[in-house]
Amino acid sequence: MGHTPFGYRIENGIAIIDEPAAAKLRQLYKNYLSGMSLSKAAAEAGIPTYHGTAKRLMGTVHYLGDSFYPAIIDKETYQKAQEERKRRATKLGRNNKQTQMRTIQIPTRFHMDEVTALHDNPMKQAEYLYSLIESESQ
Repeated sequence: MGHTPFGYRIENGIAIIDEPAAAKLRQLYKNYLSGMSLSKAAAEAGIPTYHGTAKRLMGTVHYLGDSFYPAIIDKETYQKAQEERKRRATKLGRNNKQTQMRTIQIPTRFHMDEVTALHDNPMKQAEYLYSLIESESQ
């Protein structure tokens, strides 16, 4: 397990609700659903964070409860928040963005110049040898 989501703490290997933080999360959802922006909803709930982090908090499915984490947010509130986020994104033209992927040419052919020096220090020798490697044009 990577990290403990905001709103929980681990005691004796069991996830329990951190009630002061959970109350802030519930207020975040309430504020957002009342029409506030993500960052304002978080600030008003007492969670000092940025827009993107507030968005990630509201998208955390652990808050619905699972085999390890107890529920903090009911399914209806969670679903309404996701629908509202999508509605706002669509209204602002932020859905269905086509991102252009850059094509990166990764060199796969290399050659190494002739070794003309030997160093007693293995780090210096490795550095020297790596400096002799060059990619070939494809």
